[in-house]
Amino acid sequence: MLGNSGLEMDMLKDLESLQFEYGVPEEDRIWLYLQGRSRGLMIEACAHATFFCKLLYNLRASLNENQNSRQLSIVSLNAATTEELKVGIIGGGHLGKQLAHTLLQLVPIPAECLRISTRRPETLGELQKLKIKCFYQNANLVSWADVIFLCCLPSQLPSICLEIQTSLSKTSIVYSFVAAIPLPRLKLLLSHTNILRPQYRFGEDSVNIWGANKEIVAALQDPTILQATCPYSPAGGIILNIKWLEGVFYAVLNICTARNMAHSQVLQLLSDLFLSMHFEDCGKDAASCPKFQLTDFVSKAYGKNLSQERPFPWFDLTAVQLKATPFSQHLSSSPLLQDHLTRLYCDSFGISLTNEQPVISTGYPSQ
Repeated sequence: MLGNSGLEMDMLKDLESLQFEYGVPEEDRIWLYLQGRSRGLMIEACAHATFFCKLLYNLRASLNENQNSRQLSIVSLNAATTEELKVGIIGGGHLGKQLAHTLLQLVPIPAECLRISTRRPETLGELQKLKIKCFYQNANLVSWADVIFLCCLPSQLPSICLEIQTSLSKTSIVYSFVAAIPLPRLKLLLSHTNILRPQYRFGEDSVNIWGANKEIVAALQDPTILQATCPYSPAGGIILNIKWLEGVFYAVLNICTARNMAHSQVLQLLSDLFLSMHFEDCGKDAASCPKFQLTDFVSKAYGKNLSQERPFPWFDLTAVQLKATPFSQHLSSSPLLQDHLTRLYCDSFGISLTNEQPVISTGYPSQ
């Protein structure tokens, strides 16, 4: 279906009378940039959600591999091997549908591990043909999913939170796209702390590079568009608050804590997940390659009393995204770490930066 709609868009590309801009009075054309901004926000939102799910997918694979290497019992071994990342979407509007297609194709999440709850599931026939379960049972979706994306309207959110708050487990990750509802309010509505909420702002230079005639999945295969969505990139005029990236790190720590992993093992796992994209300089000077330390994530006083076999504490992700953390300083003061994360981000979408290509990371401070 995606392929067909993309073909239709290409066929209509040169028909001026069918373009959005046709017939817009000259005095109103100054507002057309808003269309590019809207599309840019949609692409950025889908890109960052996809990166996060890819990361969790790879994390689970690593955790399961570690479990399997430890000569577990047959029952435990089977449980570890068959565990899949389960993703739920609440809201079947434009964002919910685009996100479902993107996750399905680019993570890729199997159709049986992706479900959508919406008041009008009958409008999602295209997704149902792809074997995605679409229904209207928010509480059931939340009790099933590991990650829940909120793609509803702000006016709907209070009643949805009331429906689902008792179905959330401590380890459930709620990822909110509802920009009008701030994190403290969302934490209160859900009685939950394991929440991620990306925040975007528009820079002074707004350039429409978002490919109006491309489906979002295709757009994210375009190196120019993909690199503009990098967490440290201001290209395209849309800037992600880097506190989201901190939240992603601490969300990974919480997953490991829920499994009672020793923090020393977690630090090694983080290096494998986040710092696996090495480039020429690392080969020449291995000592310069960034490595994670305990005090990158917790205070020196807390770390001093944490034995090697103890897990990290459980972190309130809403506090992580609202306040300075030990990781804030480490992330903002290490251009080399930023470079590694930028390369990892691009590589996760199948686009590799060469040694000659400048890494987009600009090192601007978190907002």
